[in-house]
Amino acid sequence: MTLKHGGKWIPFSLKNVNGAIVSLESLARDAKGVAVIFSCNHCPYVQAWEDRMIELGRTYQPKGIPFILINANDPGKYPEDSFEGMVQRAASKGYPFPYLHDADQTVARSYGATRTPEAFLFDSEGALRYHGRIDDNYDDPAGVRSHDLRDAVEAVLAGRDPASPETPPVGCTIKWS
Repeated sequence: MTLKHGGKWIPFSLKNVNGAIVSLESLARDAKGVAVIFSCNHCPYVQAWEDRMIELGRTYQPKGIPFILINANDPGKYPEDSFEGMVQRAASKGYPFPYLHDADQTVARSYGATRTPEAFLFDSEGALRYHGRIDDNYDDPAGVRSHDLRDAVEAVLAGRDPASPETPPVGCTIKWS
């Protein structure tokens, strides 16, 4: 299954790096929207965008858009993507958002996620308003010309559809079991 523009989010409850079980519904309650980003530890694209994702989380969570990172990678293929690796990564980078473990990969499959990072932005009603990349230049933050996820969040906060509701996700493929 792949979520389409306007489709409803698919509820989930997953283990956070702090050991707590976190549900989408609990984070989205009374929110103006929610950003779900499939991520991991080892991918060079994730690492290139990571500081920008942290900045987006710090900027928009106080404005009512919680950010959630989900790692669905098979740690048998990439041991650094293990739950223990996730705990270390979140601590070392000071993640301001939950970093959840999709151990059986059901959430990634239900969302139709294929890459890391891959963003899904929902409005307050749970409708998908943006899907795709973080921005148009993973390699050079100073060279970004299209702030895709940021612009989509701003549109959702303003009650509008994003100008570009879909961009191609760029990154490593999810490592399926």
